[in-house]
Amino acid sequence: MNDDQLLRYSRHILLDAIGIEGQRRLMAAHALVIGAGGLGSPVLLFLASAGVGTITVADDDSVDLTNLQRQIAHRSSGIGQPKVQSAAAAMTAINPEVRVVALPERTDAQRLCVLVQEADVVIDCSDNFATRQAINAACVAHARPLVSGAAVQFDGQVSVYDARSAASPCYACIFPPEATLQDAACATMGVFAPLVGIIGSVQAAEALKLLIGTGTSLAGRLQMLDAGTMEWSEIRLSRDPNCTVCGPHRRDANAGDMTVP
Repeated sequence: MNDDQLLRYSRHILLDAIGIEGQRRLMAAHALVIGAGGLGSPVLLFLASAGVGTITVADDDSVDLTNLQRQIAHRSSGIGQPKVQSAAAAMTAINPEVRVVALPERTDAQRLCVLVQEADVVIDCSDNFATRQAINAACVAHARPLVSGAAVQFDGQVSVYDARSAASPCYACIFPPEATLQDAACATMGVFAPLVGIIGSVQAAEALKLLIGTGTSLAGRLQMLDAGTMEWSEIRLSRDPNCTVCGPHRRDANAGDMTVP
């Protein structure tokens, strides 16, 4: 670590729970972020500012005027640009040392298996149920910790699903893939601007803690925020022994076949 890096990351290094070794872990780490919108914006900016060595971001959308009310990684000058390109510019402006891999694409299950396998932590900042399920399946298949968040109107939720732990539930344990859920789109339901910043910041904090190996993660706990009253509530989560994704009879993330470990 050179003198400029020691200065840049000095406020992390001063923390006993991080120090120089923890900062080095961040600088050697690879984070995968799916989504560069409302949740992805604070996640990407904080990961970059914290010095995560490689950050891969995937999103097939472009910056729109309606995004700027809450998606703080983007600027008016970026309208029409791919979100990953706009976000990458913001990230490197904060910290030119980080390596940003910008993927302007919608990731399917097969692609996710490749991307997840290359990452140390995965942060789900997507906005639809199918993508969340595909991300979770890939994380279970490759034993990668998943930090998942969601926000709409004044309601947000965040948790960690850590496939490295036998006791930790996966996303599908709590939200089964076969469940009939209607995606709540910001375009039709609206979202309170600071809400995505709050939930995204918690996601970034959980991802950094996992990469450093410090603190206690949200694995096994689902935290929910009502930003209208600014009240947090928490639900304890248990693994579903009959889960079709992480249970004894699970579907292979690549082929869709049933497997028994």
